[in-house]
Amino acid sequence: MSPSLTPGRSGPSRWHVLIGGFLAYLFDAMEIILLTIALPVMREDLELSINDAGMLASATLLGIGLSGVATGWYSDNFGRRKALLASLIIFGSLTMLVASTRDWGLLLLLRFLSGIGLGGVWGIVSAYICETWPPHQRARATGFVLSSFPVGAAIAALMAGALLPNWPLLFLLAGISTLIPVLYILLFVPESAEWKANKVQRQHSASVVAHVSIREIFAPQLLRLTLLGTFAATCAVIGFWGASTWLPTYLVQERGLNVNMMSTFMAMLNVGAFIGINAFGLIADHIGKRNATLLSLFGAAVMLAVYSQTNQNNLLFWLGPVYAFFYAFASLFASYFSDQYPLRVRTLGAGFCFNFGRGLAAFAPLLLSSIASSYSLALGLLVCAGFFAVATLSMFFMPADITASSEDRSTEVPATGS
Repeated sequence: MSPSLTPGRSGPSRWHVLIGGFLAYLFDAMEIILLTIALPVMREDLELSINDAGMLASATLLGIGLSGVATGWYSDNFGRRKALLASLIIFGSLTMLVASTRDWGLLLLLRFLSGIGLGGVWGIVSAYICETWPPHQRARATGFVLSSFPVGAAIAALMAGALLPNWPLLFLLAGISTLIPVLYILLFVPESAEWKANKVQRQHSASVVAHVSIREIFAPQLLRLTLLGTFAATCAVIGFWGASTWLPTYLVQERGLNVNMMSTFMAMLNVGAFIGINAFGLIADHIGKRNATLLSLFGAAVMLAVYSQTNQNNLLFWLGPVYAFFYAFASLFASYFSDQYPLRVRTLGAGFCFNFGRGLAAFAPLLLSSIASSYSLALGLLVCAGFFAVATLSMFFMPADITASSEDRSTEVPATGS
């Protein structure tokens, strides 16, 4: 079937998916990053140790990791639209509740539960784009949608600059603002036509089990992809979250910036990320998704190592956007994994690889807090650069890009039961 004739790949629906996905991931990013920016103020206000503060970040990432399987399974069985709305409502409402407590244990629980909602958005919007945009435009469309992450992070930095030290108000307004993507998706974003067609096919096929099972992504023909993909994503995400969680604290405590100047540094860093993610989407459509991912990870490893060893604040201001330019690996993984997995297990497979890594990355803030306690955050950032380097090497062993359209691969994985 030609991509131009595929249901959902013509007309306004794909543009609504593009905008809805952009908004959903923007607010997802904003609410993830808010905690990292607010941590220095929360530490002082709640009298938390650096390890206690690290556990708040780790709880969020642990919830995100567990969400990959749950939301992926729900999305593949019950629809992209329902799963996306559920994810937004979960993390939006729980973020509002963060504003209502000063108890560290309750904050830990709320951040863990909100992570379950936050982690689902990445895999769902990745599958949505794969099923509504033609192959030759897929990487750049995915790149555009996921470039909303630095936009959300920049908005979080600007909000923090305006509202801190009043961190409860910061979280309250962030949670309420989730109504924006929820309303847009309710009004304008239809269910994936490809998913609906595949659902009907599963229900009427005697040889295919109707419900998707997690065992299917470990079937022999997908085992290498799942294991290597999970390893590569895990290393990359540990490097990213280890650095991102403590960059604001590093700039305040070790580089001597005030909170307002730190927020400006973080906003500039996210400008570089926005440009890089969109640029790498175009690059991936020309040189391939795996090759582009290799380049992104290599650049992140080199630039983070340079950043961590730079002592001049003026130079750090400009190196930040250059380092963040190579953040594109998250959007490249989205496009690559969504192409590699057949439609039947697309959200589950892609979400498992990436979000399992995010779950293991829950220990990255704790690792860096331990290094910071014994040595320095600068050394911790250098360790994160090492994780990027390992992720780069692992990509050499990943399967080549898929050239067949997703329509031809919708049911190629034999069902193993549920």
